[in-house]
Amino acid sequence: MSDLWPALPLNEWKDTYATLHMWTQIVGKVRLKKTPLWNHWWNVTLYVSPRGLTTSKIPSENGSFEIEFDFIEHKLLIRISNGQTKVLELKPRSVADFYMELMATLKVSGIDVKIRAIPDEVADPIPFAKDQIHKSYDPEYANRLFRILLQVDKVFKEFQSKFIGKSSPVHFFWGSFDLAVTRFSGKRAPKREGADALTREAYSHEVISAGWWPGSGVIQAPAFYCYAAPAPGGLDQSRVRPASAYYNKEMGEFVLLYDEVREARSPENVIYEFVQTAYEAAANLAGWDRSSLER
Repeated sequence: MSDLWPALPLNEWKDTYATLHMWTQIVGKVRLKKTPLWNHWWNVTLYVSPRGLTTSKIPSENGSFEIEFDFIEHKLLIRISNGQTKVLELKPRSVADFYMELMATLKVSGIDVKIRAIPDEVADPIPFAKDQIHKSYDPEYANRLFRILLQVDKVFKEFQSKFIGKSSPVHFFWGSFDLAVTRFSGKRAPKREGADALTREAYSHEVISAGWWPGSGVIQAPAFYCYAAPAPGGLDQSRVRPASAYYNKEMGEFVLLYDEVREARSPENVIYEFVQTAYEAAANLAGWDRSSLER
């Protein structure tokens, strides 16, 4: 089981995590710049591929291209519709070095793109071109991350398949560094006064979202989560399964630690049970029309 569900202790790979976070932001911002806005910023995300994380096809001036993090051979691949493939090495190197080489490679490949070269959703952001602090890359932990994402992606897609209402793809948000899937009730959400444009678009409609991330903030360990926005009254008092899952009031989310899952006889069943019971608790309290939204 450990090959499919490897350990990922945050304190052992936090420097690689921080560097990868910045690298995925750079690649994600390329996709953001080159694609039209899609529901709730779905056009900016990355997707789990058989080898890592990919942008999927991005339109360009003379065709299209794709950027993929290969966490098996540890390369960044830029595949272009004219037949070219450009390769950058994934190795210990600064964010500034990665940024400059990627942008130069895109330029000589005929892909014209200028991004907002400052990270999002992190404290004290350092412009990419000046970031010499984040420069760690441990291939073992990058591969462990990939193997976890590969398994979680399968479970989330099974969960997604049971919902016939509006639903997001299973996708990776580089801002918050999490793999997520989101269901919608079909109703507009109350306006969030004072919210920025990103938040207003992301939460313009009622949602219940489930995901996995390596840990940050109040949860210093990899974990699964599920939340509703807006959260219905009484959600914090709801019980979900398995018994080790709990409602974190500071986050306003149900949480299930990854280490509880990876030790189970069937991690897939435990994850599914968690996201399903958390969804049911939120949807029932919020009065979603489940008979119309579910298979």
